[in-house]
Amino acid sequence: MEYPETTLSETLNLLRKEGYLYDFNLRENLLHCSHNGEAFGPEDLVIDRVFRFEGDSNPDDAAVLYAISSPKVGLKGVLVDGFGISSNEDQHTWLAQVQKA
Repeated sequence: MEYPETTLSETLNLLRKEGYLYDFNLRENLLHCSHNGEAFGPEDLVIDRVFRFEGDSNPDDAAVLYAISSPKVGLKGVLVDGFGISSNEDQHTWLAQVQKA
């Protein structure tokens, strides 16, 4: 699917159509799925795509959207992180361990 330059919410909607249905959150050094609470280590996941969004009027509004899948269980979801000064350093370090598609 093509991803024209759009907003974060528009890209989320396009990803949902591709099956990225769940939200992931990093807690206790594991990525937790909002749907079933299942927890994944970096070795269990693949980052399929990364999208970066710039804030139109404020650089602090920048964000990064990760499209993530778990090939073992067939689960696909998303994780949103701030960018630059708003980024979560622990989350960024954790994601650096995940295999890229």
